[in-house]
Amino acid sequence: MRVSIGAAFMALVAIASNSIMAATAPGLATGVTGGGNAAPVYPKNIVELQTYLRDSVPRVIILNKTFDFRGSEGKKTETGCRPDYTRECIAKKNGFKSQDVILQGGGMAHTGGCSNGQPVSITYDIAGTKNPLIVSGSKTIRGEGKKGVIIGKGLWLSGDNIILQNVHITNLNPHLVWGGDAIYLQGKGNNQPMEKVWIDHVKVSLVGRQMMTTNAAGSNSLTISNCDFDGQTPYSASCDGHHYWTNIFVSNLKMTMVNNCIHHTSGRAPKLSSSEGKYLLQAHFANNYWYDNTGHSLEIDGAYVLSEGNYFKDTPVPNLQENKGSVMSVNTNNKAACKAALGRDCIPDVFVNSGAFVGHSENEVLPKVKDVATRFKPTQPKPLSLSAKNFGVGDL
Repeated sequence: MRVSIGAAFMALVAIASNSIMAATAPGLATGVTGGGNAAPVYPKNIVELQTYLRDSVPRVIILNKTFDFRGSEGKKTETGCRPDYTRECIAKKNGFKSQDVILQGGGMAHTGGCSNGQPVSITYDIAGTKNPLIVSGSKTIRGEGKKGVIIGKGLWLSGDNIILQNVHITNLNPHLVWGGDAIYLQGKGNNQPMEKVWIDHVKVSLVGRQMMTTNAAGSNSLTISNCDFDGQTPYSASCDGHHYWTNIFVSNLKMTMVNNCIHHTSGRAPKLSSSEGKYLLQAHFANNYWYDNTGHSLEIDGAYVLSEGNYFKDTPVPNLQENKGSVMSVNTNNKAACKAALGRDCIPDVFVNSGAFVGHSENEVLPKVKDVATRFKPTQPKPLSLSAKNFGVGDL
């Protein structure tokens, strides 16, 4: 039987499509399909990438090259802020640099990160601070090997059913606070929460502001797994090569965060805030690996958080002590109550050369996170290894 060239080509496309289909998401994003069985597309330049991400067509978008947005929208020089902590850092002369601050609305007196600021000239790349890459619903964005790199511009997720996998986002004006967010969860129309979002095997490095953050809309089913949040930087708020503005979630949110490496940070790793009770945040942190974090890691000032099976190494402050929010780290004293509430064995966290985890309102955690925490069953905690074949923790 003769097979036409066209039929043979379509068969190869089908094989290629199957080979890049993502595995099943753990936790709350289970069932996410992204672009589904759509024939994969391979953007050739930054314009095609922007178009594929934003259109309303279900797509499987394969990144097999570096997309560098630096210089694509020009640079801007203006008056910024040099805060007091930056001036203290500069005085240390320890080989590390600090961050100046891009002024936001309201000027120096009303810009976050600009305490007791002095004016200073700053220059930044506009692509990192303005017009992020809009990602609409029903999209799979997946890197090929270690080729899928986005430089100088972040992603703005805005829709249901999104898979972002095996991509490295880097170099968003790391010398400046407010220089750019790598991943922003916008929500969808009319400020509604997103459904089924899976961020997996993603590496984030060298950002000016947040590695990941949310709008108020948030998500009802977010899973962050196997990611590498790499805080190593020459520019930091603490002048020690450790990034401070790591992740912040201020929204209505249900989140599974498992098997991630969070390292070389000094704060907000992550921060969850309810803004004085305005939002309901429910999170399950399990089997993550925090290491070499000089400041605080978790900052829970208005959320319900269960931490189990995590491995903390060289982390002097695993969580910032707060008088708001409800947070519980599983240990030998409370694991029985945890099992009674969740119907399974709960796994204690491990701390190596690290400070103590400080629980708060622990009796309120389990009733609130039961639905979230029963979606993923953790294993024993251990240090995690980053892959040499792809981005993030372990091989795809």
